[in-house]
Amino acid sequence: MRPFDYQRAAAPSDLSSADAATSIIAGGTNLLDLMKLEVMTPERLIDINRLDLKSIEETEDGGLRIGALVTNSDLAADMRVRRRWPVLSRALLAGASGQLRNKATTGGNLLQRTRCYYFYDTAMPCNKREPGSGCGAIGGVNRIHAILGASDHCIATHPSDMAVAMRALGAEVEIRGRDGESRRLPLGELYLLPGATPERETVLSAGDLITSVILPGPVTGRQVYRKVRDRASYAFALVSVAAIVDVKDGTIARADIAFGGLAPMPWRDAAVEQALVGQAPSEAAFDAAADALLADAKGQGGNDFKIPLARRTLKAVLQEATR
Repeated sequence: MRPFDYQRAAAPSDLSSADAATSIIAGGTNLLDLMKLEVMTPERLIDINRLDLKSIEETEDGGLRIGALVTNSDLAADMRVRRRWPVLSRALLAGASGQLRNKATTGGNLLQRTRCYYFYDTAMPCNKREPGSGCGAIGGVNRIHAILGASDHCIATHPSDMAVAMRALGAEVEIRGRDGESRRLPLGELYLLPGATPERETVLSAGDLITSVILPGPVTGRQVYRKVRDRASYAFALVSVAAIVDVKDGTIARADIAFGGLAPMPWRDAAVEQALVGQAPSEAAFDAAADALLADAKGQGGNDFKIPLARRTLKAVLQEATR
């Protein structure tokens, strides 16, 4: 690990001096690993653990404001989350291990980096780590990589379970800029697809801080989270699906669905939901939704199996959610 300066932030304004060589640390469950491998080499760390961002508060519309420093364990165990947004609790409990969930934070979970083998190996080419060096996963070992939203420059996936559930729930993020101004945007707008600049993963600039995540009030319908992985615990998703489906009078009135393990960001496609709303739960409707999801899917050889796996997983989730 390379030498770095360390600073504890006493207030959000302490981040106003952050620059491109600065990293923010909270739980550190991902950042410290990357620093040890010299994948990330910040010259300065700003520790935000003393900031007042650890509460979960009710909002006027019946939703929740979740502080960025709320741990994954505390969020998953919160009785309001378990009762009203069970898909989020289940997604959190499907991620990492108990020890890591005790340290990992809400804001950090959203911003964790890809687990692409080539990103982690500094001897290999990676446009995300070193722009212009190439993508070793294209034509290489790419079993865990993206089939949606990727580019000729990067096919890495986003690893979060929590973010998939939050995307399905319509969550928003509150961001404090280095100028002290706050803004709020839908979770999907936080992330950037790789395109020709895979090194830029989010819209955040140096000194920006996620202060909270806002969950809208609960909606009716059955909530399901399913994660397909290589082993039963401590493994990232090959495919995951978070779904909130409401069936009324024999037809699907609402379908909010997001996917993990398939794309460089927690993935949500309006065409999938449009294929379901107004339809009676049936094999034909579920196939139409899967067709919409996979219309532009592209395998890279080693991950071709994800295309039929995504279809089967989505259909299994829809069958469970509409029983």
